[in-house]
Amino acid sequence: MLLTGGASRRMGRDKTLLVVDGLAIARRSADVLARVVATAIEVGPGHSGLAATREDPPGGGPLAAIAAGRQWLRARGHDGPALVLAGDLPAVSEALLAFLVEYEAPGTVLPTVDGRVQPLLARWGARDLDGASGYLERGVRSLRHLGEQADVTLLDESLWGHVASRDTFDDVDTPEDLAHHGIVP
Repeated sequence: MLLTGGASRRMGRDKTLLVVDGLAIARRSADVLARVVATAIEVGPGHSGLAATREDPPGGGPLAAIAAGRQWLRARGHDGPALVLAGDLPAVSEALLAFLVEYEAPGTVLPTVDGRVQPLLARWGARDLDGASGYLERGVRSLRHLGEQADVTLLDESLWGHVASRDTFDDVDTPEDLAHHGIVP
């Protein structure tokens, strides 16, 4: 599931529509995701070309988006794990996504970069996808809890470094981030 519903307040405009190498980030990410999974969905306004659904309320944050994406997938018969991908990652790679799909571990698989969990470029297990709605009902909005669960597999750079670089995990939240990546808006 590609999450594209963020407000982009720090960027000042919808960052998923920024063009990188001739394609909007949302479209590029959708293409990469669709090459790796059987069913790809956008949770957001529909900028990627994928089938799209919205979180409730729109702009409700990544956990609300994940819950909406899970509901959409379940309605179409998919009860297993799912890749969760933020819509503002201009360097996301097919190799990393395929690695996460194929990594042999039950449940959720979370890469870490410098000890920081990356829940928005990860494979979420069915239990954690199903739990997203329950967290929302209890008023939880943060994704921090995910990396603290005992049955989650954390992957440091020694495990994912052969298929990706640290830049793969860099999002673009500000104009300065664009400059850092050499992206000219």
